[in-house]
Amino acid sequence: MTVYIDPPSWPGHGRLWSHLVSDASYDELHAFAAALGVPARAFERDHYDLPAHRYPDAVAAGAVEVSSREVVRLLHAAGLRRRKRRLQGRSS
Repeated sequence: MTVYIDPPSWPGHGRLWSHLVSDASYDELHAFAAALGVPARAFERDHYDLPAHRYPDAVAAGAVEVSSREVVRLLHAAGLRRRKRRLQGRSS
């Protein structure tokens, strides 16, 4: 069981973000995030959004650095990938 993090390259709210994921379970991911002091509100479907300034903290705590592409591959392989739901009945 391992927790992984991609480089902080996702823009939002005036900063860059990383994704923190598990290859085993959400329980493992939630425990790791809690130990880092990451608020529960940072969890989004299948990952935690972590601001760039917290990236070194996650790596120091044992998160393995991987590419963003690898994060998605790991989630799929573990059966933990959750996509955003599309709104039904909306027309563009």
